[in-house]
Amino acid sequence: MEKLRQDGFHEGQFDYFVGASGGPKWFTLAGLDRVLFPEWFAYRRDTLHVIGSSAGAFRAACATQRDPLAAINRLAEYYSTMVYSKKPTRFEITQKAKALITDLLGPSGGVDIITNTRFKAHIIVARCHGPMQSENRLTQLGGLAMSAAANAMSRKRLSHFYTRSVFSAPCCNFKVQDPYQLRTEYIELDIGNLESALLGSGSIPMVLEGVSRVMNAPRGTYRDGGIIDYHFDLSFGPTNGLILYPHFYPKPIPGWFDKGLKRRMPHASSYHNTVMLVPSADFVSRLPYGKIPDRKDFEVLDDKSRIAYWQNVLQESDALGDYFFKLVRTGKVMDVIKPLPFETMHVPAAS
Repeated sequence: MEKLRQDGFHEGQFDYFVGASGGPKWFTLAGLDRVLFPEWFAYRRDTLHVIGSSAGAFRAACATQRDPLAAINRLAEYYSTMVYSKKPTRFEITQKAKALITDLLGPSGGVDIITNTRFKAHIIVARCHGPMQSENRLTQLGGLAMSAAANAMSRKRLSHFYTRSVFSAPCCNFKVQDPYQLRTEYIELDIGNLESALLGSGSIPMVLEGVSRVMNAPRGTYRDGGIIDYHFDLSFGPTNGLILYPHFYPKPIPGWFDKGLKRRMPHASSYHNTVMLVPSADFVSRLPYGKIPDRKDFEVLDDKSRIAYWQNVLQESDALGDYFFKLVRTGKVMDVIKPLPFETMHVPAAS
């Protein structure tokens, strides 16, 4: 708050952009993405690190292309109109995910991402160990149960089951600082591993197949980055600029297994320099069904109703982008910005 009051709210203040996991929840934020990268960040000269896991990784892949607006619209259209058979297998869902990635990248998106000198993509994936490497349903179920039990004791214990794999665009020394010191490795993105990294980052356990062959990366099975970094409890380096974090919820949940742990709070060190852009409760209440889209819509709505609902949310989300742009253009953003509404931990994490 002090830095923003002193130096102003402008695109040069932010060195990092974060996109969380959450699948179709992203539709609520699409209108923000449509103005942030094509317009607000368009004239930024310094490096902006664009970090994402799962759906956030797909957004990072869109934002770092030469034409981010076209890529965002391709992702929104393909994802919102996706249809499966009545009882889809993991193979079917995985094939649809591969097609989605091919579509969002378009003919030149991969080269755009790898060669972008200003916007650097960082895709977070979980490389699995032990039972979580298996594609056997029962073995994987047991691995998830053990992961949940270990995580309940301490997030640090997730290192027994996963390594955080950070696939980063070339020519940058991006680093994450994790208060829990989970095992982390850095892998350079290239044309050969980009699509595999994106697929791995979105490969939800029990829903999609894991990715077992990733070029120029350690051997192993790669799965959804949200397993470790669902909504993030990290700070970033090497620079000290602020973090811009559009998020569908007003409180971040650090990891996938923390969803049921109300006592698990993010660290102050991870959010002291973060600006979150969050839809208001009033905005959400006016969406169809009065809620943010989620993956359960595949189960409770027929395809026609779900597609209409999701595309309606995509259209409504443009109001958020328009509102944000109006605030920054008129200089009134500091009149509405507030301290983060959630508690944070101010002590080092226990081992």
